[in-house]
Amino acid sequence: MSQESLPSDGGPGHPDALPEYAERVLEVTELIPPGRVMTYGDVAEWLGEGGPRQVGRVMALYGGAVPWWRVVRADGVLLPGHELRALGHYRTEGTPLKEAGRAAEGHVPRLDMRRARWDGGGHTEGHT
Repeated sequence: MSQESLPSDGGPGHPDALPEYAERVLEVTELIPPGRVMTYGDVAEWLGEGGPRQVGRVMALYGGAVPWWRVVRADGVLLPGHELRALGHYRTEGTPLKEAGRAAEGHVPRLDMRRARWDGGGHTEGHT
């Protein structure tokens, strides 16, 4: 997926400008309470624009400044390459997890999406 597929308000003369869509994705990420998560698709649905891939792209490029571990895959699998860092945040925040069974020794747990998923309740500002 190319950068051009993301809505942007920064033209070629503004290489450091954060695209407007990215700003909105990051704002939603900051609304997610500690111990809760939203999927990439949930964030796109909240915004009424883009989709899971566009949200994932924004998080990959710009998510380091926000609680990135709160925007997750719908299947609850932790972000590859960042599992241990994310797991530390989840345990600190009390995010519901499904522990790996003995057969999956060395396997990190998944998020318990049924219990951890946040629907945006209580934060309707800007929600369409």
